Amino acid sequence: MNRALSIRSRKKDDHTKEASKHTFSISTLRGIQQAELSKKLFKIIKTENHAIGAYETAGRERLSIASQLSDWGESTGDESVSDISDKIGVILSEIGEQEDLFAQNLEDYRSVLKQIRNIEASVQPSRDQKAKISDEIQKLKYKEPTSPKLVTLEQELVRAEAQNLVAEAQLTNITRQKVKEAFDVNFAATIERAEKQIILAKYGRRLLNLLDDTPVVPGDVRQPFEHAAEARTILADAEQDLQAWEPRLEPIHSNAAGLGSNLMPTGESSTRATSDITAESLGAGPTTEKPAAEAQGTHLEAATA
Repeated sequence: MNRALSIRSRKKDDHTKEASKHTFSISTLRGIQQAELSKKLFKIIKTENHAIGAYETAGRERLSIASQLSDWGESTGDESVSDISDKIGVILSEIGEQEDLFAQNLEDYRSVLKQIRNIEASVQPSRDQKAKISDEIQKLKYKEPTSPKLVTLEQELVRAEAQNLVAEAQLTNITRQKVKEAFDVNFAATIERAEKQIILAKYGRRLLNLLDDTPVVPGDVRQPFEHAAEARTILADAEQDLQAWEPRLEPIHSNAAGLGSNLMPTGESSTRATSDITAESLGAGPTTEKPAAEAQGTHLEAATA
């Protein structure tokens, strides 16, 4: 826990920071400009940003509550309530710190989702080009079914389909890999937050047992608080347990090690298969354009950067 054994020893300014507000900004406009393919994931990423802000706010509010609780306990004039409320304040402030740590881990998870969004956005032009050429062919067949331009457009469509075929394969490869990676981070962070807060809550309950709530009649004098040393020991034990905490997670298995820099499986056979698909689709002889796998691979690699 790495803090004093009393919440009152901390600067109260630490607990009075204002919560961030989510207002209209340039990022709001970015959602309008997103490619159709990436709009849904863009919305998830944006909503996660708001959720992260809520966890950060909750952490700050928890710190503020801890300070207020300590101040209130001191104002009661009851030595026992004063000491216990101060120690509970330490527990609550550490719970607040765990919220902040959780928010930081969620930012890492969100960053991985952004990689998928970028790939989706980079694939959209390939889909649009294929659809555009297909529409042009249908219109020309309706207006001028014997037009020599049809042959050129059909060749362009074959090339566009070849490029899109590779792009779609790259998209599904990176999507599956990054979904596992993103939610590995998310769930690991959730488990860490939960287990550490469970540790803190258990020690908080131990502190409560030090407070004698035996009723008294008017005129009786409460016995002096005799558990101050025990309360400090409980906080020290809580800190020790937090420091000793280690994740015990079921491993997430991945076969993505075979994914090359062009977002396709590595190895001679897979490279040859991609080239064969492109060659078959392009069909009618040599071209001065880059092969679809090479051209689209370069484009998607930039999206993951």
